[in-house]
Amino acid sequence: MKGADMLNLENQLCFPLYAASRLTSQLYAPLLKELDITYPQYLVLLVLWQKGNQTVSEISKQLYLDSGTLTPLLKRIEEKGLVHRTRSKADERIVSIGVTAEGTQLKEKALCIPMQLITSFKEGGNLTMEEVVAFKKTLDKMVGTLARAV
Repeated sequence: MKGADMLNLENQLCFPLYAASRLTSQLYAPLLKELDITYPQYLVLLVLWQKGNQTVSEISKQLYLDSGTLTPLLKRIEEKGLVHRTRSKADERIVSIGVTAEGTQLKEKALCIPMQLITSFKEGGNLTMEEVVAFKKTLDKMVGTLARAV
């Protein structure tokens, strides 16, 4: 591949990643609508459910989001009563985020989401579980590489 062919849509790595991300988000949408949360809010909750209280900075690093994007997102989740924010007494610039009792209850309701998504992948075509796992490993490696490059 050389010259103008490099600009053909089918030769772009970014396009199938973008399309897969959008389509996967569309699969999540009705599942998350039942929980009254958005996909970015779900990602924040996943981090907190897994790791417990985290600072805004820690969440930001794990989700590859800048604080300008993350702060209003956290505020909306807090308004829903799913998380609480606490400023450090030692350093008021440090804000810790924790899950409330309501947020913990939501985790129980969200337990079915990963399996429902996997079922959607199977129903949508001939993608095997092994292919999904291998693809995720490749994506994790790619994200790590890209994170170091930016």
